[in-house]
Amino acid sequence: MSLQHPLARVKGLGASGEGSHHWWLQRTSALTLIPLSIWFVFSILQRIGEEQVSIQSWIAEPMVALLLTLYLVFMFFHGQLGLQVVIEDYVHGKRKRMTLLLVVKGAMIFAALASIFSVLRIAL
Repeated sequence: MSLQHPLARVKGLGASGEGSHHWWLQRTSALTLIPLSIWFVFSILQRIGEEQVSIQSWIAEPMVALLLTLYLVFMFFHGQLGLQVVIEDYVHGKRKRMTLLLVVKGAMIFAALASIFSVLRIAL
């Protein structure tokens, strides 16, 4: 005997109805981060020891600025999704959980916007 509503069983939704969507977002962002992370690490390793001016001119290249912005967006988004899962699983108390979720989401949005602004300021 299942306590799940028949419609929820047909749609494949869990208790909240958002578990599979969140799971797909996390996996998609992780897959997107693989090539972006490889590009980022190799790009940074190639520039070890360079002057600040040459790093800034590298960031100012349109393709580099675009890839770096995409990397930042997906990195902060994926991090926020992961922290959300940890908070939902391990923080007890509805008020505490909601407060932490809002603080984490706000901090990630702020950090992402500040990072993207920095890249765009150098690039433009």
